[in-house]
Amino acid sequence: MTITYDPKHPKYLDEADVRDELTRVYDLCHGCRLCFKFCTSFPTLFEMIDRFDDQDAGRLTPAEQDQVIDECFQCKLCYVNCPYIPELHEWALDFPRLMLRAEAMRYATGQKPIRQRVTTQAMARTDLLGVVASATAPLANKVIQAPEGSAVRKAVAKVTGVSSVRMLPPYAKQRFSTWFKKRTPNVVGKRQGSVTVYPTCLVEYQETGIGKDLVNVYERNGIECSVTEAGCCGAPWLHSGDLKHFTKVAEQNVKTLAAEVRRGGDIVVTQPTCGYVLKKDYIDYVGGPDAQLVAEHTYDAAEYLMKVHKADDTELDTNFTGPVPENITYHTACHLRAQNIGFKSRDLMKLTGAKVKLVQQCSGIDGMWGFRAENEEISIPIAKKLADQIEKAGGLEPGNVVTGDCNLANTAIAEQTGTTPLHPISLVARAYGIPPE
Repeated sequence: MTITYDPKHPKYLDEADVRDELTRVYDLCHGCRLCFKFCTSFPTLFEMIDRFDDQDAGRLTPAEQDQVIDECFQCKLCYVNCPYIPELHEWALDFPRLMLRAEAMRYATGQKPIRQRVTTQAMARTDLLGVVASATAPLANKVIQAPEGSAVRKAVAKVTGVSSVRMLPPYAKQRFSTWFKKRTPNVVGKRQGSVTVYPTCLVEYQETGIGKDLVNVYERNGIECSVTEAGCCGAPWLHSGDLKHFTKVAEQNVKTLAAEVRRGGDIVVTQPTCGYVLKKDYIDYVGGPDAQLVAEHTYDAAEYLMKVHKADDTELDTNFTGPVPENITYHTACHLRAQNIGFKSRDLMKLTGAKVKLVQQCSGIDGMWGFRAENEEISIPIAKKLADQIEKAGGLEPGNVVTGDCNLANTAIAEQTGTTPLHPISLVARAYGIPPE
């Protein structure tokens, strides 16, 4: 048994070694049970071990071990709350990274079902999908926005493995980078910073309005913006266990982003999962000085603005002349919480004078996981739980606005509540009086 989260370790993909490590960690988690509420992986694990009189995790079959792995959607919340993580305890327990190791082992040893591999191939090529779907947006959107459970959606599900009953984000007719190249920069006041915007595939091809609002808000505050040519962060490959494709994507992105950092400025990311990958996963799977440089200079969109606001020689414009809601219900994305940077979006929105109430419940999406057909029975109840929490917090009452940094989580919220959340950057743009483009 090897306790390692290093993908370059010679035992990382060794099945017997991984299985032994799963037994060790499953036994520790069963004894603790602190994380029972975060996902179904833990209740499933505890129930299976509780069947045995001696409660020995070593008696689980490989298939039972794999069921726990399949139900993990990498929200990272168990790591955030675990008292036994490598930095704190000799047990060196990192459940999410062990699940990634197990997924990679199963992929490398051919244990992942063909159906799951096909779905990964269909969904993980986000840049290819984005280029094609943006160019054919009316037709593409007609397909993905067909009624849930319709014949069209069922046909797509049969071919690709994408759920026929989940709401999917539509594609924009014009890509964000195309809009950016055609526009005239409008930096206001003194120069307070320079950033490279990493739009992520979601903003590049689908929610382009978030990127436009970010640029307008940043330039209003004297922050110059450029846009990187780096593509998808690779999270869909990583979370599916395909290290070959993920490493290829990660190495190219690290090379591109490190060069842009050295030219001056920081990297700003609009989506929490992608920010986590740049800050954390590239260090593990690529490593080296370039990956470290990228991680050290990567900021969440609100994180960078609050950095500017709190610095001694810079400050944000707090003259909000546009509409400001009295109350905001803010969904705190899991992968933003896992970055351990605090609630910067909350702090930013509070500058408008609005009251902000937090909802800390996972959406159960994690990129591809929640959109896979085989995960519907688990993922949809998680999204419903989030919707219930938003309603309980008053988010659906008249005059209240729901916000969230993760557009995929926002899609799940819209699916379950009928209310379309705003990205915090978009809310600030409206508060400035900047209209949506």
